[in-house]
Amino acid sequence: MKKNNVKNLALGGLIAALYAVLTYLSSLFSLAYGPVQFRVSELLTVLPIFTPAAVPGLTLGCLIANIGSFNAVDLIFGTAATLIAALLTRNFRKITTFGLPLLSMLPPVLVNALVVGLEISIFYLDGFSVWGFLISAVQVGLGQLAVCYGLGIPFYLALKKLAKKLFS
Repeated sequence: MKKNNVKNLALGGLIAALYAVLTYLSSLFSLAYGPVQFRVSELLTVLPIFTPAAVPGLTLGCLIANIGSFNAVDLIFGTAATLIAALLTRNFRKITTFGLPLLSMLPPVLVNALVVGLEISIFYLDGFSVWGFLISAVQVGLGQLAVCYGLGIPFYLALKKLAKKLFS
């Protein structure tokens, strides 16, 4: 096995573990699952900007973290949402505004708002309704927005200085 493959595998595993641990820590404060979500682990969604190893790492980490939701649908669709968002983040990484990859930080917000908002409106409320979906999507989206931009931008800036050492 090539050295780079081993490094990417190890890095992806580290990202997965970190995502799962941070999600479980968020769940201690009832912020990881349900209508109001503020998963600190979502700040890691900026990592696909730096390395392709983050895409499977985040996906696996989300899968492990979503075991805590005790919901098979969330295990499948929540994890799929993370995979889609990570791939989009990776694809938009070169588009910058004011020197920041702001567009790259948007997919986790939008994809999770739509997918998790739909899940919540179907499984946590008294059946699907358009208003229930919109409220759930906005709640999830605002939590994602706060983490992905409020914590994600400082995290990105800190990593940018270390990126060549960490991800090369």
